[in-house]
Amino acid sequence: MRQFAPVGFAVVLVLVQIAYPLTSGDARDRVTVVVVLLSAGTALAHAAATRGIRYAAGFLVIVSGLGLVAEVVGTATGVPFGCYAYAVDRLGPALSGVPLVVPLAWTGGLYPVWVVAGLLSRRALSRIGLTAVGAVGWDLFLDPQMVADGQWTWCDTGSGLPGLAEIPVTNYLGWFTVALLMGVLLTVLDRVAPVSVGLDIPPNPSAGLDNVSAISVPVAVFLWTWLGSALAHAVFLGLPVSAGYGGVGLAVLGLPLLRHLCFSRSRPEQAG
Repeated sequence: MRQFAPVGFAVVLVLVQIAYPLTSGDARDRVTVVVVLLSAGTALAHAAATRGIRYAAGFLVIVSGLGLVAEVVGTATGVPFGCYAYAVDRLGPALSGVPLVVPLAWTGGLYPVWVVAGLLSRRALSRIGLTAVGAVGWDLFLDPQMVADGQWTWCDTGSGLPGLAEIPVTNYLGWFTVALLMGVLLTVLDRVAPVSVGLDIPPNPSAGLDNVSAISVPVAVFLWTWLGSALAHAVFLGLPVSAGYGGVGLAVLGLPLLRHLCFSRSRPEQAG
């Protein structure tokens, strides 16, 4: 049963995300919270199914814990992202001005990036770097969408990327830095976390990278986030600039991923 939970979470996640452009006001806020909870649930369910409960808990503590610290420090001091503030009473309970669902968003968003980075590179430093790049690519979708929806605002609204001036470049530098640190700690977790046994799928995705089926859920979520977000921003949300930036940002991982998947499919035929 444990191995089917990630699929269930992922399917519902996609359905709820499809509903996002169809909502507004309080309903959209509720959909936003549900999307975050489902994305984190998908990530943690897959981590538990493939690596065990302790690994999933460790991933949550590292990513959501560090994400919460970075957000609390960031809103209080402007470091490392720049000066910004969350809207009040829109995303549920908050700690020091940071909605508690925000750290879970870090877990839900970073997990598929981390898995895909591990699929593309077995070298620790390379995987950490790819994870940081992928995190920035994801935020090139996330920040413009949430700023357009009024979930948070920036003090400096004139020093961003061309077409996205309202989000300062410091934000992406902060994301890159925080994701680098998360990648370092996750590398340690991968090496020290006990591996579960007796599962129907390989227990360690980062050790069995050629078996794509074991990591199909986070890979599918990554592709959906990349391609689905580009489509949604360009067509349904009226955010064509972020559709381009996010599409290019995640393509750094996405294009090699597609190549890897095509190569993995062709190998059995070649072997025959």
